[in-house]
Amino acid sequence: MSVGNRVYLKRQLPAKELVKAFRDLATANVADCMGRLCAMHHSIQLVSSPRKNMCGAALTVRARAGDNLMIHKALDMAEEGDVIVVETGFGEPNSLVGEIIMNNAIFRKMAGFVFDAPIRDKDTICKMDFPVFATGFTPGGPYKEGPGEINVPISCGNMAVLPGDIILGDADGVIVIPRCDAKAILEEAIPFSQADQAKLKKAADGTWDRSWVAKQLEKNKVEIIDDFYRM
Repeated sequence: MSVGNRVYLKRQLPAKELVKAFRDLATANVADCMGRLCAMHHSIQLVSSPRKNMCGAALTVRARAGDNLMIHKALDMAEEGDVIVVETGFGEPNSLVGEIIMNNAIFRKMAGFVFDAPIRDKDTICKMDFPVFATGFTPGGPYKEGPGEINVPISCGNMAVLPGDIILGDADGVIVIPRCDAKAILEEAIPFSQADQAKLKKAADGTWDRSWVAKQLEKNKVEIIDDFYRM
């Protein structure tokens, strides 16, 4: 077996109803239900203009920085609703893809793309109603030589991603929902989201209970001084 230069054709996928249920939830709410330890690095930002959140099953790619051979192979393998997630080790010498690949991904009804590297064709991609997350843009194009791997565990944006994990993205960024834990996370995330919306309403109308702040400060033994700082 050629480790570092291989393609797995199969992966374990989450139930479609699970993916659909996460789609309308905010990444921030789901992240709060996961110990806040599930978000990709903030440099991976939404660079397109989708009308809906990105949510789909991960098709993972490990590529050499500035090389998109395995991304092209993953595109051929992608199924409807997939999110192709690409690890290059935050490689930034060249863009990985451009508008041609994006248009084909839309034709294939993919759910989105996540790159830990730059892409190109900013003028077009920024206007697309298709979720694309990347670190930025550069005109230098990619090589097509490899090596790389598909459908293996990767690290994208400092987060572990396994094939078939649920990838959720919105304007705040991208989070990774482990496939094996997705059902339990969803059961907590739905009521949490509803409570958060109620809290938002109370914050706006002045009825938000802020008494917890004083209690936490007291617990932390913070000294409150009714005076100004003297030098």
